[in-house]
Parts: sequence; C-alpha cells; structure tokens
Amino acid sequence: MRKGKSRLCIFIDARLLYKAQKMKVKLIIPLFVFTLCTSLLFAQDTTYNSITTQLLKIDELDQRYRNQIDFIEKKYGRESKEIRQLYRDMAFADSINLAQVEVILNKYGWPGVNKIGYQANLAIFMVIQHSPLSIQVKYLPLMQEAVKNGNANARDLALLEDRIAIFQGRLQVYGSQLFWNKKTKEYYILPLADPDNVDKRRSEVGLQPLSKYLSSWGIQWNVEKYKKELPSILSEWKKIVSQLIIK
Repeated sequence: MRKGKSRLCIFIDARLLYKAQKMKVKLIIPLFVFTLCTSLLFAQDTTYNSITTQLLKIDELDQRYRNQIDFIEKKYGRESKEIRQLYRDMAFADSINLAQVEVILNKYGWPGVNKIGYQANLAIFMVIQHSPLSIQVKYLPLMQEAVKNGNANARDLALLEDRIAIFQGRLQVYGSQLFWNKKTKEYYILPLADPDNVDKRRSEVGLQPLSKYLSSWGIQWNVEKYKKELPSILSEWKKIVSQLIIK
C-alpha cells in the first residue's frame, strides 16, 4: 500500500508540475508580448521626440531671417545690399532645412500633430512652402494624403496649392498669394479664380475672410474692381513667371 501510495503521489506531483510549467509558459508569452510592445512604443516615442526637437530647430531657422525682413526693408530699403544679403542668407538656411525635412518625409512620411505636436508639424509645411517649385510639386501629393488622414492642416495645404498654381502660371483658388508692385509701391493679389466665391472656399479650409487677410497687408478688398483688373494682372504675372522660368 505504501508503495502504491508512493507511486500515486509521484504521479500527482508530476501532473501538478506539468500544469505549473504550462501556466508559466502561458504567463511568460503574454508578458513577453507586453514587454515587446512596450519597448516598441517607447522606441517610437523616443524617435518622434527626436524628430520633434529637430523640427523645432528647423522652424526657428526658417523664421530667423524672415522675421528681419520688415526691419531691414524699413532701415535700408527694399533694393538695398542689406536686404539682398538677407535673402541670400535666408535661401541658404532654407536649403539646409529642406535637406533635413526630406530625410524625415522619406523615412517617416508626414508625421501628425499627435506624434510631433502642432509647431513641429507646421515646420514641415513651412519648409516645403519656402522651397523651389519642383520640391513643392514633389511633396504636394504627400501633403494632400496627410490632410485626408488628419496628419496635416487643410489651411496650410490651401496655401501650398495656391503657391504652386501661381508659379505654374495658373489661377490661385484661395487668394493667399500676393506680389509687391515696384511701380505703385503696394501689394496686389495675384490672379485669382472666381473672386465672387473666394470666401466660401477659404471658409471650407479654415481660412479667414479675404478682406480681413488683405487688410493686414494694407489692401482694401473690392471684388468688382479686382474682376475688372484681373485680365491685366494675369497678363502681367505670366510675363513675370516666364522670366523666372528663363532664369
């Protein structure tokens, strides 16, 4: 009987050990998955924190020289050697920024505000907006997709689409692009499609009414007057664009 009991106890102990081992395996697998997921999320957060820091530095450089334009123009004049030097410095800074932003876009796509914050997200747009036309055209589809996915702002996309249209000799849609007239010494609105309904289009993408936007540039919006002047504005702008292409 003792031997039988002994054999029974050994059998029971073995089954308990087997169950315990199975339970450990069951516990270890979820724990491993949880640890792996946590590690991946941490690595992802670290990556986007690094990208955010980089983009905020890019944003500062993007605005550094642009914030000096008004001061330099008022002090030395629009045609001064000082303002020309400022624009050269700005162009060099833009090229440095673009090289960095292209690496980010090509590797990670267009990171959303939820990953890098509003200002860093805006910096990507600003760098593309301040780039040559070929770069703007290259990344336009990526930004359009980013807007659809909630990773970029429709308002910013509208500005990019306007700028591309204008420098391709087409009509802009939202009226965001202005030009300084050296003869009249004032800004004017570059060729705009369907001026009567521009505020409806601007509202749809979150832009303020055109009259309010233009007032900050010292322009009084008169749609009827603009429609009369539009043919001559378009003709003059096409000449300027053709000269830019030749250069």
